[in-house]
Amino acid sequence: MARVCSVCGKGPITGNNVSHANNRTKRRWYPNLQTVRVLVKGSPRRVRACTQCIRSGRITKAG
Repeated sequence: MARVCSVCGKGPITGNNVSHANNRTKRRWYPNLQTVRVLVKGSPRRVRACTQCIRSGRITKAG
């Protein structure tokens, strides 16, 4: 399962871990995804949405 928000499409971003010796290794930052029951076309469905979409009201919770 991809780590992508089903509402806004937000996904992981990449960067580097940087040590005190300035060694750089690749790392990823993941969005804060939650599984929520959402009304899609009038019927409840489970989707993975980021917390920003849940808080801003871009989804309609079911139940």
